[in-house]
Amino acid sequence: MEIINNRYTIQGIDALDLAGEFGTPLYVYDAAKITGRIEELKSAFPDMNMKIKFACKALSNLSVLKLMRKQGAELDAVSIQEVLIGLKAGYKPSEILFTPNCVSFSEIKEAVNLGVVINIDNISILEHFGNEFRDSVPVCIRLNPHIMAGGNKKISTGHVDSKFGISILQMRHLLRVIHNYKVKVIGLHMHTGSDILDAEVFLRGADILFEAAYDFPDLQFLDFGSGFKVAYQEGDVTTDIHELGAKLGKAFKAFCKNYGRKLEVWFEPGKFLVSEAGVLLVRTNVIKTTPATVFAGVDSGMNHLIRPMMYEAYHEIVNISNPNGVKRIYTVVGYICETDTFGLDRRMSEIREGDILAIKNAGAYGFSMASNYNSRFRPAEVMLYEGKAFLIRKRETLEDILNNQVEIEF
Repeated sequence: MEIINNRYTIQGIDALDLAGEFGTPLYVYDAAKITGRIEELKSAFPDMNMKIKFACKALSNLSVLKLMRKQGAELDAVSIQEVLIGLKAGYKPSEILFTPNCVSFSEIKEAVNLGVVINIDNISILEHFGNEFRDSVPVCIRLNPHIMAGGNKKISTGHVDSKFGISILQMRHLLRVIHNYKVKVIGLHMHTGSDILDAEVFLRGADILFEAAYDFPDLQFLDFGSGFKVAYQEGDVTTDIHELGAKLGKAFKAFCKNYGRKLEVWFEPGKFLVSEAGVLLVRTNVIKTTPATVFAGVDSGMNHLIRPMMYEAYHEIVNISNPNGVKRIYTVVGYICETDTFGLDRRMSEIREGDILAIKNAGAYGFSMASNYNSRFRPAEVMLYEGKAFLIRKRETLEDILNNQVEIEF
């Protein structure tokens, strides 16, 4: 968002007008920011055969996926439902990487039948897979490099105590299973977590992946996951994508030379592509003063954006109804019957009942983690594309909530 003539705008559209037209709470996505992020990532790896696999768990709306496909980004899916949505969005099965965790084998078999690329992160599942398909279905293997990344265990997935991936310490066991079942491995995958600042973390993981790769003669790609850090507040340090591209690119080319042929390099960004493109517009219901705090209570809550409560994530909040108001201290909270705090002790322009607040960086893991807790409706979603606003998901109704319930007559 930017301020033009004292009004907050997105792609030149007044954010207050969006709230007025579509109601609140409302998720708004700036398509230009998404496409800009894709181009930025492409430009950081100019001399490499790179594929971007959007981690669609971050934001799985069909229109968003179609935008991603239009820009040349493929998909990383973690459930069979995400696979089916990806296919509905027009992706070819070969463009979808299926990376499930702790799912039933029947779900993996369904993915095989759909023709997507299978990523396996468990030796017992690999044995089952080998017994069922042997070398008829090539696979990718997800390794756990035992690297603690991002500084927050809740969003780190490559540490020693993680449920994700096959431990690098199990390589001998892994290779025996692959050999005995004649499984054809065409890719190796690693994802260490989110909010990674230092290119050296990727390089440490890359060294582990490179070393492991020499035991797999049929590789077509190496997948380095993602975890690039985005800015959540002014002054935040972010991942230098171009520095990463230069350093990792150099190391990858050297590896390919030693391996004997060029491989593809894959990344699967989620938050990096959509987080800053999204904003959640909410309306202030009440201003409540207590002996300790002034609360601004809004018409949304952890049912729409759970990240602040689940991860202690920081999201900047601005009062777009009163951009030049006197600065005061507020704690912005939701309307859920839980402690659902969006922002604690925030210095903001004076908030009045009825004012529209914008919660920034809400594009990733916002709507996709939303629920009907307290029997509240999930919000509408709007995409701004080439200066026009398009409704891409209608606001829910009571009928939607009750649709699958079966009433018993007593």
